[in-house]
Amino acid sequence: MRTWKTGRAGALTTTLTTALMTALVGTAALGGPAAADEKKIKVYLSLSYSGNAWQSEAANVVKALAATPPYDKLVELKEVISGTDPQAQISAYESMIDAGAQGIISFPVSATALNRVVKRGCSKGVKFFMYDATITEPCAYNVSYVTAGFGENSAQALVNALGGKGKIFLSRGVPGNSVDKRHTDGAMSVFKKYPGIQIVSEYYSFWDDRTTQQETGKALAAHPDVDGIWAQAGEYGAIQALKDKGSKLVPVTGENSNGFRLALMDPAAKQAGLTGVSAGSPPATAGYAFKLMMEVLTAKRKLEPQNIEYPLPWVPADQVKVCKGQKFEDGCNAFPPNVVPNSFVTEVFNPELLPELSLQSALEGKPTPGATIQPLPAEVKRAPNSPGINCQPCKGPADEYKVTKVEVKPAR
Repeated sequence: MRTWKTGRAGALTTTLTTALMTALVGTAALGGPAAADEKKIKVYLSLSYSGNAWQSEAANVVKALAATPPYDKLVELKEVISGTDPQAQISAYESMIDAGAQGIISFPVSATALNRVVKRGCSKGVKFFMYDATITEPCAYNVSYVTAGFGENSAQALVNALGGKGKIFLSRGVPGNSVDKRHTDGAMSVFKKYPGIQIVSEYYSFWDDRTTQQETGKALAAHPDVDGIWAQAGEYGAIQALKDKGSKLVPVTGENSNGFRLALMDPAAKQAGLTGVSAGSPPATAGYAFKLMMEVLTAKRKLEPQNIEYPLPWVPADQVKVCKGQKFEDGCNAFPPNVVPNSFVTEVFNPELLPELSLQSALEGKPTPGATIQPLPAEVKRAPNSPGINCQPCKGPADEYKVTKVEVKPAR
């Protein structure tokens, strides 16, 4: 593997160096730094929702990669945050297209509302790479784990922990977003199979720890006898709400925050009743999407628009392992509490796809000292159709919500 990577890296470096030299020759002819910027590949990083650790880390890894040689000399990256209103992101896309964008890497706020403007951009040659959330316009690339089964697998894990019966909360994400819809549809496909499972409260937590803590606290006031919580990102806030209540902890399934993983391995928390699984959305999808985009824009890779699946992280409570360094190495998957905040989303690193990244990259958007861009594996995994999520009109596979990570157990 090391040899293969070295060989591919050399090829990529040669290609990019050639492109860089071409840009520099053009710069000399045009005479000055301003002209040099004009020769760079113009890429926009478009965020819709922002303000939580996940979005910050996803944006930071893109910034870090764009500043890592040789991309630091090849790409001009500009960040735009437009908010959760689809119309605002449509307007942002319009401005980027008119400004000469060659690539737009984006977390889209809606699976369908952006389609018309994306199609217009595609007709002008703009490459759209969506990460994590998806859209249904077929000329765009969707790079996401959304079809990898977070909802159904985490729901089955919670059902198993409860023996098939009990009162539960659903802590959802951002209303109207394709990721939230796919997760919840997957979870409900499992919960509906167990008559003993009662959903006594369902609320939106906007993938944020503080909001999750507040909303879970409200739910606990009405239902203090809850038996389990199915949560999307923000799950550490759900645990804090349970602790605020001052009684027993319950099984919680959530995503990838460092605080959640550390809580799952804490002996006192386990003794108080906490168990669960850490899965869910990796900010690493943003980095993977950016590198794919750059390989396409630099003619290193030919890739037709398609839905590309990123693998689902899956860390049960008994498999949490704290890292000694600044990367995922030797099977570790969490960091000491004095290294990162509890809200830090751990799944930023991928030794195979994103070896250039470090904690500094994720926390500050800075390149790792001495790192250079490494090529991606040639193969990408095509995601299945998910109607209304990554395609429309289309038909999903018969086993769209098949549980793949845990054993399906009958109710006790």
